[in-house]
Amino acid sequence: MTTLAPLKHRYTEVMERVAEAARSSGRRPEDILVVAVTKYAELDDVRELIQFGHQDFGESRVQQLIQRAAIIKEMIERQRQLPGVSAEHAAAIESLRQRGAMDRVGVNVEGPVRWHMIGHLQRNKVRKTIEAARLIHSVDSLRLVEEIQAAAFKKDIEVDVLVQVNCSGEEQKYGCAVAAAPYLCEQIDTMVHLRVRGLMTMAPLTDDEGEIRRSFERCSDLFQEIQKRGAGDGKFNILSMGMTHDFETAIECGANVVRIGSAFFGDKKVEPDE
Repeated sequence: MTTLAPLKHRYTEVMERVAEAARSSGRRPEDILVVAVTKYAELDDVRELIQFGHQDFGESRVQQLIQRAAIIKEMIERQRQLPGVSAEHAAAIESLRQRGAMDRVGVNVEGPVRWHMIGHLQRNKVRKTIEAARLIHSVDSLRLVEEIQAAAFKKDIEVDVLVQVNCSGEEQKYGCAVAAAPYLCEQIDTMVHLRVRGLMTMAPLTDDEGEIRRSFERCSDLFQEIQKRGAGDGKFNILSMGMTHDFETAIECGANVVRIGSAFFGDKKVEPDE
């Protein structure tokens, strides 16, 4: 069994790779938002990343998203009041909690942690999802859009979403077709309680780097095309592409949000239901 390096070391190494990929593509490291995918992480790992100053965490399962968001929120509130917490860390938490900081892509942070829904979203789980997630990455149909709009209307909130596009054309992948994405973005723009913030895609399941790059470039070109049309009331500025094994290529192709799990937390654990 391979022993993992300490989380701090892995985190620092990944963030340095993100920074280098950003500079290589002519951008600043701070222009790239890293979502730590916590599906197979321990809660102590999540807490440790928060202590490093990391804010963005992603889950692909609604139930786990809701549970973890609630546990971490309670943990942070409890920690904020403990006498053993460093003054610097406590002050940072309190500042973020009070002001609801805005980050470089303009998604509100209500507190020191922001949760992303990155997995396939079923319509019957929309209501619970919008209570926990600040950004939904996986909107891929008009029926789902209408369900989110209805749930957001009842709560009188605005929900930020990304349109998931199947740029690889693989039948087993979720996501709308490339040709359907502009229309879906236009429809979201008619919804009072939704705001389309950009696109998300997943690379094809292959070791062919050229094929992966072409898929990312296709999504980047589509993103720029829709952005020029003025989607999202001028706030269409998020391109979510790339995971642990391809995030550097994704950044080179224009991604400003990457979703990284196993590089932080280790390889997938086998679960009884898998």
